[in-house]
Amino acid sequence: MKSIKVPHTLVLLFLMMVVAYLLTWMLPSGSFEMAENANGNTVVVPGTYKVAEQQVSLPVTTLFTVIPRALGEAQGIIFFLFLVGGSLAVIRSTGAIDALLGKVLNRFAHKPALLLLMSMLAFALGSTSIGMAEEYIPLVLILISLCVALRMDTVSAVASMVIGYGIGYGTAMLNPFTVLVAQGVAEIPPTSGWEYRLLLLFPFLAIGFHHLWKYASAVRADHVNSLVHDIPEAQPPKATEFPALDMRKKAVLGLTLATLVVMVVGIAKYHWYFVELGALFFALAMVCSLVAGKGFDNAAKTFTIGASELTGTALLIGFARSIELILSDAQVLHTVVNGLATPLTMVGGELSAVGMLFIQSVLNFFIPSGSGQAYVTMPIMAPIADLVGVSRQVAVLAYQMGDGLMNMIVPTNAVLMGILGMCGIPYDRWFRFIWPLIIKLLAASAVALVIAVLIGY
Repeated sequence: MKSIKVPHTLVLLFLMMVVAYLLTWMLPSGSFEMAENANGNTVVVPGTYKVAEQQVSLPVTTLFTVIPRALGEAQGIIFFLFLVGGSLAVIRSTGAIDALLGKVLNRFAHKPALLLLMSMLAFALGSTSIGMAEEYIPLVLILISLCVALRMDTVSAVASMVIGYGIGYGTAMLNPFTVLVAQGVAEIPPTSGWEYRLLLLFPFLAIGFHHLWKYASAVRADHVNSLVHDIPEAQPPKATEFPALDMRKKAVLGLTLATLVVMVVGIAKYHWYFVELGALFFALAMVCSLVAGKGFDNAAKTFTIGASELTGTALLIGFARSIELILSDAQVLHTVVNGLATPLTMVGGELSAVGMLFIQSVLNFFIPSGSGQAYVTMPIMAPIADLVGVSRQVAVLAYQMGDGLMNMIVPTNAVLMGILGMCGIPYDRWFRFIWPLIIKLLAASAVALVIAVLIGY
């Protein structure tokens, strides 16, 4: 019996767009009233949902016109990827990164588990503290080279990054883009409750690492166990010989490290985003080409090639954004939120907390923006928490778990699709790897929420 051929990821996303379009005909258009809260953010007003007097019907041509619109909406991350792809290609052409990889491999040759664990922990700490996510993208190709050289595969490399950042967001201690926004909307002190969230980070990381290392060990034992062993795009070239780490290469690595430090400071202190970060990496590429003695003409050609290799990734991001635009245009997002939230008022505190987790997890598909999800859902969930007798802190915890953990699997997450596209991993193969872990983490989240209710968190 022939196995079913799964369509290309771009085809899968277009099919999801069709499903979203059909939902606009099945669900009534409606909306909550919007108002500005004390922090100056526009949020929904609880209890004001109304079905629209006239159903918003989108023409079938929307399935095609929404794509260029979505590409425009996602231009920030798309152009950031082009700049990063080109810049990394220039830096890689100096040989500095390959020389560093040789040194790292000598140290971790017999400790692949430690490499994965350290990677996960580093990404988790960056996300749980200052909300890093898109900023990790430049590191993925380097991580892949390390993992492949240690007889693992691209899925193992990507998983160490995505699981780390997903759990970092899900149990975020201070994340300014999710936790602090949600706490502000719920009108509870910012950063409050961080001790419990910090405690949750480590068992969640343990669950994630166990799942990843079990898979990576199987791949190391036999490459046929890799979920992408038959995908040519997911097989990066293996370096058989690494260049010597001379003074020029050390200077390039020093500049790169300094750039990463500047990036972290810029994000934390000055709220830098795609414009500033893209400019930073482009400047780094120019300086590194001079230091390495490559010349601007060669650097320009290399930069163009590196950027062009991410065209497919840019399209994936645009198609993923199209799904949310279709639902927003038809005014059915608030209908979904209202329909899911109403039953929570009919159950007790513990079940209500777990129900909030389920709702936030589902809504992450429709509203992949963490802060956007907070503005839409927390004004509704906070009063529901008051009604069912649980704290608003628990409602925030349910929100951040549903948002953060589902970032690892929902195809509407631009960061996830961008990383998968860069690495040549089809979405269906990634789904096969990640869904069992998502089930485990959601079960752990449900237990954590029940405990939070019982201890009066």
